[in-house]
Amino acid sequence: MQSSRILQSSRGYILGGTYYSDLRIKHGYKDAHRIKTWCLGNEMDGPWQIGHKTPKEYGRLALETGKAMKLIDPTIELVSCGSSNAAMPTFPEWEAKTLEHTYDVADFISLHQYYGNRNNDTANFLALSLDMDDFIKTVISTCDYIKAKKRSKKTINLSFDEWNVWFHSNAEDDNVMKNNPWQKAPALLEDLYTFEDALLVGCMLITFIKHADRVKMACLAQLVNVIAPIMTEPNGRTWKQTIFYPYLHASLYGRGTALKVIVSSPEYDTKDFCNVPYLETTAVYNEEHGEVTIFAVNRDLEEELAVTYDLRSFEKCEIIEHLVLACNDLKAYNTAGNLAVVPHHTDKSKVENGRLQAVLVKTSWHVIRIRIK
Repeated sequence: MQSSRILQSSRGYILGGTYYSDLRIKHGYKDAHRIKTWCLGNEMDGPWQIGHKTPKEYGRLALETGKAMKLIDPTIELVSCGSSNAAMPTFPEWEAKTLEHTYDVADFISLHQYYGNRNNDTANFLALSLDMDDFIKTVISTCDYIKAKKRSKKTINLSFDEWNVWFHSNAEDDNVMKNNPWQKAPALLEDLYTFEDALLVGCMLITFIKHADRVKMACLAQLVNVIAPIMTEPNGRTWKQTIFYPYLHASLYGRGTALKVIVSSPEYDTKDFCNVPYLETTAVYNEEHGEVTIFAVNRDLEEELAVTYDLRSFEKCEIIEHLVLACNDLKAYNTAGNLAVVPHHTDKSKVENGRLQAVLVKTSWHVIRIRIK
């Protein structure tokens, strides 16, 4: 049996001498990756998980694991495992009971949520971001309850580390696994996203920005092929799905300080929701670049929406660009040979006397960038 000397840094990082550190070096990475954020398990409330735990079992194990990890590197951040989704029968009791154990060692708690339009009810589907908003508020309230109960001065923030639209491929995936479960690299979970999916993703991104004071991380769990904004063919083409564009825009322009936007909007009711605003919107101020970016979705399936934003708190403003993602076919999707849904510029906005006036066409995603002089 061969042995080699394990090389460690002063922080405890494995620099070489173990199987995986040597494999890392072999692949061209001499230095340790120095990963600073770790999740203490994944969806441990789910009975489908190998290693499924009760809240007490998970809380005790996560606490001791987190303590050991921070002894090695006290600068890391840890994510306590929250509920797999808001519909779990143990939500939010799971959060309360597990945080009783993990509150002192954890820095975040995780949230997961996927949505679908299985009943083909677009008005109700586009309102699902209100469910996400309630989910976030409930988790925040639970965290703050445990903070008060423990008389702690530390605030636990949120890591929304799985989210998206996911339902198109479910039946097909079931058939693939039933008929040929042992095939190599099957095309599983490859949802082809429609234009209406992009609108809900836009509403979800706006919801994250609204809660940026507590939602400090929000991750698409997969970026390529698997319920993802980017698609590829084996040894072939790549293309952008409809949901790529709101994600791109929020990534590029949703940087800075999230502003609290007071919104007055006409509303509608659906099967599951009441008082759904047609206008879903927020804004971000980037002081470094001297810009304000407005993100907006018009949920109205029939009519355009005329909107006014009061910008008089800023100095003289001018529009840099107004980007729109719109399509007459809500079920349209992109393929390698046909990008049916792509953003374009519009001139249907202007700034006069410190007010931005814009027209949002029916069922559309908007990004309005404003330069502050």
